[in-house]
Amino acid sequence: MSGKPEAAEAKFDAKIAAMSFEEAMAALEQVVERLESGDEPLEASITLYERGEALRRHCEARLKAAEMRVEKIVQGAGGPATEPFPEP
Repeated sequence: MSGKPEAAEAKFDAKIAAMSFEEAMAALEQVVERLESGDEPLEASITLYERGEALRRHCEARLKAAEMRVEKIVQGAGGPATEPFPEP
């Protein structure tokens, strides 16, 4: 097995890590649209799916970080302790 898939994944990760939440969400929406169109060949669809999963993980991490920041702000302001958001 060649190192190409790992290199492609690292390339995705580096570009995605630099994205804001909004940029990543927009890119994820484009990936979903392309996959739902059914116009992509199988290999391209798999690559798109991998990119979409990386984008999803990035968005989830950004949301979790934002949640933690808000929680610190509320607790630091002497406000009531917050409860975690319910799982979807």
